[in-house]
Amino acid sequence: MSIEIRDPRMTAVVGAAVRFEKIAGDCLFTEGPLWHPGGRYLLFSDMPGDHLRRWSEAEGVTTFRRPCNKSNGLAWDREGRLVVCEHATSRVTRTERDGTITVLASHYDGRELNSPNDLVVKRDGAVYFSDPTYGRAEYYGVPRPTELDFRGVYRIGPAGGITLLADDFGQPNGLCFSADERRLFVNDTERQHIRVFDVRPDGTLEGGAVWAATTGEGAGAPDGMKIDSAGNLYCCGPGGIHVFAPDGTCLGVVRVPEYAANFCWGDPDWKSLFVTAATSVYRIRVQVPGTPQYPG
Repeated sequence: MSIEIRDPRMTAVVGAAVRFEKIAGDCLFTEGPLWHPGGRYLLFSDMPGDHLRRWSEAEGVTTFRRPCNKSNGLAWDREGRLVVCEHATSRVTRTERDGTITVLASHYDGRELNSPNDLVVKRDGAVYFSDPTYGRAEYYGVPRPTELDFRGVYRIGPAGGITLLADDFGQPNGLCFSADERRLFVNDTERQHIRVFDVRPDGTLEGGAVWAATTGEGAGAPDGMKIDSAGNLYCCGPGGIHVFAPDGTCLGVVRVPEYAANFCWGDPDWKSLFVTAATSVYRIRVQVPGTPQYPG
């Protein structure tokens, strides 16, 4: 069974069934998928292998960057530059057009960040990122003691500077904006739920109530999370990828063959969902397209 339907609306959003096409395999643990619409290629991180890979229909899987400081979440900024969460260095970096690396964040209040995990770029250029401790664990990162005594969510302003937005998470992970950017959704892997914050005019947050929980059978927990073009929220969870309507109702679960860590939409019509799942990357087709990303 590829689709677990919990609400009839699931078939209009995803479909009654999906076919998994494996486009990459033999990895250690895949994460951070990111589609480049102009180049028609996918980037994804193989964290334990310290290998940032690239896939395209024409070339298959190739190396984009190695070593990559055990990169995790990836995003494009408004100028088409690559912004990266690095587990091994506890940094958020940006790759400039000439290939040089700019460090956007590495410390808060004089102490090293835990291990930036996932990130999203707002239209004004601000970068929001989560900072759990997973990148300080064996295999997924570099074992080392933490300097901070909390796991937070942060904002890097368009002109630089880091602001702590929330510090009351177990392990913050995936995050995404609503279409109008008035709300920010952040999930908590440890507590198995999704919270929603209102975004103030200055970019800081208020609120943070629990919006939904990922429930069900199978391996998995809240991790990668994104919103499609109709406002449906997709979030990794037990058994695969959980799909929520804008009202918070869980419509169903895409049952992924391996442990699902993250995903993104791509291909010219934005109806392909690329799923990073343990040792492999899969592509499926859905009914409602995702939200286009920045580079042309």
